[in-house]
Amino acid sequence: MNVSQEAFQAGILDPERPAPTGLCNPDGAQATKRFDVYRNNVAVSLSDALEAAFPVIRKLVGDQFFRAMAGVYLRKHPPKSPLMMFYGEAMPQFLRRFGPALSLPYLPDIAKLELAMRRAYHAADAQTLDPQALGALAPDALLASRLRLAPAVQVVKSDFPIHAIYLANTVPESPKPVMQPECVLITRAGFDPQVHLIDAAAAKCISALIDGAPLAETLTDETLELGATLALLLGQSAVTDIY
Repeated sequence: MNVSQEAFQAGILDPERPAPTGLCNPDGAQATKRFDVYRNNVAVSLSDALEAAFPVIRKLVGDQFFRAMAGVYLRKHPPKSPLMMFYGEAMPQFLRRFGPALSLPYLPDIAKLELAMRRAYHAADAQTLDPQALGALAPDALLASRLRLAPAVQVVKSDFPIHAIYLANTVPESPKPVMQPECVLITRAGFDPQVHLIDAAAAKCISALIDGAPLAETLTDETLELGATLALLLGQSAVTDIY
């Protein structure tokens, strides 16, 4: 008897379900034990993938809590792609509704930061723009231009100190986080992503540039330090073209 893909997947993700009817050993007997072993291996593999994807979340909540949480997550959000390096995209939304984690309200934004770091790591390479190309433009021409940013560039905004929390759990002897809003820019000038603390005005400006807005349209915040923002982007090889 054939086993439907839906029945097989439902059985794999639900430890309370029996092996799908029709799944047999070579001798024709129901493959209960083999299916249980396979189901456990799948759960372990998905949990391992989540641990690799969210090391800061794991450190914040502890190994035992994270494993239990991963077990709930993987059954609610099975993989949509065979590429495990992208598994866990729904973690921020999951954490906003996961009751046992609600006492740590910054966890969803830390998950967003870790996802952004992973996307930056796997983003395509891009040729860096020569900084002199900006300096060669007249001010009016510069303001009318659009900057194309590297695929690795990410911006994460939060009502919580996500930069400080991230550093406190990844860099020894980092200062203790102070509860305040923080914005983070992620770049990848070399092989590994880097996190940079930026203010809300810079975050708004860079987000607009990512969306393709002309430079002039990003100057909506009077507190924006445009020179420092452009210097950071250029220094991190984050600008690939001007047009």
